[in-house]
Amino acid sequence: MDMQSFLEGRILDAARVDDVAQYIESGDVECIRGIQDGKCMRCLNEDRAYFYTFHCAVCNGACTYCRKCIQLGRVSSCTTLIRWRGQRTERPTNHTLVPLHLSDAQERASDELIDSLTARRNHLLHAVCGAGKTEILFQPVLHALQQQQRVCIATPRTDVVLELYPRLQQAFPNTFVQALYGGADVEQRFSPLIVATTHQLLRFEAAFDVIIVDEADAFPYTYDAMLQRAVNKAKTSEAPVAFVTATPSDKLLAQCKKERWGYSFLPRRYHGHLLPVPRIVVVRRLQKQLAQSKLPKALHDWLQQRLTKREPFLLFLPTIALIEQCLPLIQSVVPQVEAVHAEDEERKEKVLKLRGGELQGLVTSTILERGITITNVQVAVVCADDAIFDAGALVQISGRVGRHKQYASGDIAFFAESITIAMDAAIADIKRLNTVVV
Repeated sequence: MDMQSFLEGRILDAARVDDVAQYIESGDVECIRGIQDGKCMRCLNEDRAYFYTFHCAVCNGACTYCRKCIQLGRVSSCTTLIRWRGQRTERPTNHTLVPLHLSDAQERASDELIDSLTARRNHLLHAVCGAGKTEILFQPVLHALQQQQRVCIATPRTDVVLELYPRLQQAFPNTFVQALYGGADVEQRFSPLIVATTHQLLRFEAAFDVIIVDEADAFPYTYDAMLQRAVNKAKTSEAPVAFVTATPSDKLLAQCKKERWGYSFLPRRYHGHLLPVPRIVVVRRLQKQLAQSKLPKALHDWLQQRLTKREPFLLFLPTIALIEQCLPLIQSVVPQVEAVHAEDEERKEKVLKLRGGELQGLVTSTILERGITITNVQVAVVCADDAIFDAGALVQISGRVGRHKQYASGDIAFFAESITIAMDAAIADIKRLNTVVV
């Protein structure tokens, strides 16, 4: 029964699933070819530029595979994909939610989202960093689960999955919550509540009655049509999608208005304090000094202040090469510092060390620009004038500061050789939100 319920809603490579032959023979599992009529049946790619034909050792002939979704394992012409066509799993109803206190604004947004999900209407939850977006989702998720609906919270970033998973486990003690991301251990049984990267949705088809896309503006989701297709493929035909973000794009706002989605806007954090406003520190020859393994005085002083005050910090840099080059310089001022980036397999453990006080700081790429909460954290962006730091990224990075009600203020410093349009736009947006009357 566990295997049957696990397969429901999934589209998988048959070679990677054990003991599936009996379900194929009974007709409960349908087999399809991985590539059909110029289309990848997993990611639905039809762009010929992403197909490659080679001599296949498996079928001993010319075989075509899809390069678009290759990171989830190769799907080729001779790949057998399976999808469940048997009976629907009986959904549990004994879900409970640990009591939590919401502000009036959070309660209102939660009720609005429930109304949209009940009406099968898409919804945009637009809330500033630190507004308590995750807590707003709990009652709507509980409402859906109690209606025997299957729910997925999807996000473009693995780090956000790792942040959300334990919070969902704690909030829903009677619910089997499954976390799906690259390298995750997958327990083969039915889960009514899944938190996953948007890439993992490629392995689902008509599976979810509600999908919530958290950090809906984050890379790579907003730039990759494949991931957007994955969301639509993974949901049932009538399932609503809720988009959650602090920095919605103009395109998303326009779509919300045009299609008459539900909309909730929270311009204040849950504790009611204003957003900390970044300050710009102009440093002449900043990149040249770093290239010469010299720590600029302004940055040295900022690190020294963190050391003296014993404050945890995040220091953002634009490239992995620069992170590795600068780490020894930073450790010469604050020894208990490590580096994290997208290629670091130990970044989960390092974030836990920072949260637990074993580390004082992390030198990081934009991988930690969102989905991480550290009490009393201070933030610096070095080379903030680099093109990778667009206005949305700078707003998200700034949103790491002041999230705890006992530490509602803090320092967010942009170190740069010049002031960019993105830096100005980020600061202007934060100031604008602080003036909104609530």
